[in-house]
Amino acid sequence: MMIELKQVFSGKRLEEVHALYETAFPACEKKPFSMITAGQETGLVEILAIEENNGFLGLAIMAKAGDRVLLDYFAIADQARGHGVGSAALRALRGKYQGMRLIIEIESTKCVDEEELFLRTRRKKFYLRNGFTMLPYDIDLWGTEMEMLSNGMPCSYEEYLDIYTTAFGEEVSDRIHFLREVPAAEEI
Repeated sequence: MMIELKQVFSGKRLEEVHALYETAFPACEKKPFSMITAGQETGLVEILAIEENNGFLGLAIMAKAGDRVLLDYFAIADQARGHGVGSAALRALRGKYQGMRLIIEIESTKCVDEEELFLRTRRKKFYLRNGFTMLPYDIDLWGTEMEMLSNGMPCSYEEYLDIYTTAFGEEVSDRIHFLREVPAAEEI
């Protein structure tokens, strides 16, 4: 599988990214898409199309600050799921941001109903299987409890929060809060 990550600024591909963004994430976790595109104009946000043979397979929206990059949004198109695209895209992202601390937020696997717990646990196992490790804290991201992962490199809560402040401003980062420290044994 030859996955390519292509930064998109306009046109049909940006429309495809935007459409997937709107359907793949809960309303409570989405920023206005105009905020994301404005961040890209500053160079602090990258909107990446995940492609193979010029076919659209998914999106990765990255926020950057210093040596840290946050995988802010990651989604694979329905027709491409279950074929290794997500794992290949994560490998491509690790290569693109080699030497940087790559941070991921996932919805908490604590205190949710059984069906939702299955989906969230599956998502967490996916990232762990792809070489990511748990960070030792949970956060409240605009009212949603999240667990934190990285590409094996440490990132403190303050350094993580600085990514949001740098890329999107304090109006976004003021709605993010430290919840708790998490013992390393809580990985699945």
